[in-house]
Amino acid sequence: MTTETNYTAYFENALLAARKTNPTATTINRVLEDLAIAAVAQTEYLLQENKKDLDRMDPAHPNYDRLKLTAERIKDIANDIINVAHLESPLGHTLSEKVMPNGLHISKITVPLGVVGIIYEARPNVTFDVFALCFKTGNICVLKGGSDALYANKAIIGIIHKVLTKHHVDVNAATLLPAERDAAEAMFKAVGYIDVLIPRGSQRLINQVRLSSKVPVIETGAGIVHTYFDEYGDVKKGTDIIFNAKTRRVSVCNALDCLIIHANRLNDLPRITAPFAKALVELFADKPAYAILEKHYPAYLLHKAKPDHYGTEFLSMKMAVKTVDNFEQALDHIAEYGSKHSEAIISEDADRIEAFLNRVDAAAVYVNASTAFTDGAQFGLGAEIGISTQKLHARGPMGLQELTSYKWIVKGNGQVRK
Repeated sequence: MTTETNYTAYFENALLAARKTNPTATTINRVLEDLAIAAVAQTEYLLQENKKDLDRMDPAHPNYDRLKLTAERIKDIANDIINVAHLESPLGHTLSEKVMPNGLHISKITVPLGVVGIIYEARPNVTFDVFALCFKTGNICVLKGGSDALYANKAIIGIIHKVLTKHHVDVNAATLLPAERDAAEAMFKAVGYIDVLIPRGSQRLINQVRLSSKVPVIETGAGIVHTYFDEYGDVKKGTDIIFNAKTRRVSVCNALDCLIIHANRLNDLPRITAPFAKALVELFADKPAYAILEKHYPAYLLHKAKPDHYGTEFLSMKMAVKTVDNFEQALDHIAEYGSKHSEAIISEDADRIEAFLNRVDAAAVYVNASTAFTDGAQFGLGAEIGISTQKLHARGPMGLQELTSYKWIVKGNGQVRK
C-alpha cells in the first residue's frame, strides 16, 4: 500500500507545477483542442479500459450509469473540452480599481485558486472535465478517483499527460492519485499544498470530506430534487417536464426525486404519471396520491410512501409523490427535505411563480422547465467542476469564473503610512 510519504511527493510536485507552470493562452487552448481530438481518437481504448471497471460493478448499482462511457458520451466530453477552449479566460480581469487620495493605485485582479484537489466517485468524465477547467484557469489539479473507475481514470490521465508532453507542459499540471482510501486521507491533511478540496459524489462522501478535511472545502452537494405541480399548473407542460426531469438520466444529481402536487390537481396525477409506467418508474405515493393512482398505475410499480422516501436521492427509476393542500405546505416540504440543489415549480400564476423564486432556497430554481438543465455546459459554462450547494465563494454549477480568486495590486510612488 502507498504510504503517506509518497503522497507528499505528489503534492510537492503539484505545488511546484503551480509555481512554475505558466503556459500562454494560445498553448492552453491548443492543449485542450488536442486533448479533445485525442479523446475521440482513443475511443476504443477508453471503452476497453472502462469495460474492465464495468465488469466489476453490478449493473443494478446506481453508479453503473455514471461509470459507463460510450462512444457518444466521449464525443460529448470532447465537445465540452472544445467549448472550454473557446471560452474567454477569466484570468487577469480587473474587478475594480481606484486611486486613493494619497496617490496609491489599487486594483483587484482575478487569479487562479492554485492547487485544486478533487475527490470523486465512479464518473471518469470528471477526470477530463476537471483537467480542462483547471488548465484553462491556470490551476493545477490533484485528482482522487474512486476504485470503481480505476482503469478508465488511468487511461484518461495517460492521454492527458501525452498531450501535455507534446506541448512541453509539466505533466504535474494534472496528477491522479492512487485509488486507495488513504490517498483521500492524505489530501485532507495537505495544508500548504492543496488550496481547496472539492468532493463530487454521494452525500456520504461529501460529509466525510467536510468533517475530515483540514483543507478548505467547497461542497458539491447531493441533489435531492423536487418539482411542485401547482394548482395553476399546465398539465401538458407538467407531464413532459416531470418525465424528463425524472427519466432523462436517473443517476445524475439533477434528476427528480420527489413530485409535489397540489391536492386540487390530484385528478391529473394519472395523466402526469402515465409515461412513467412505460419507463418502469416505481412510485412511492402518500395516502391521497396512492388512492388516485391505485386504479391507474401498475400495482407492481406503485407503493405506499414511508417517511424515509422523502429526502432520498434515489439515483434510479424511483420517485416519491407528496400531496400538499396549499402553496405554503409545498415550500415547507422543500425546506425540510431539499438539499438546496435544484427545485422547480410548474405554474401559470405569475404571483405564485414570483413567490416560489423568492422563497425557495436552492442553487438553481426553475419555472416550467426540467431540472435536468442544472449542468455547467447547459448553463453556458463549457463544463463544470461540480455543482455547489453552499453559499460561500460559489453556488450552483461551477465553471471557469468559479475557479478563480483575486488579489489586490497596489502601485505607489514612494508612499509611506503615517
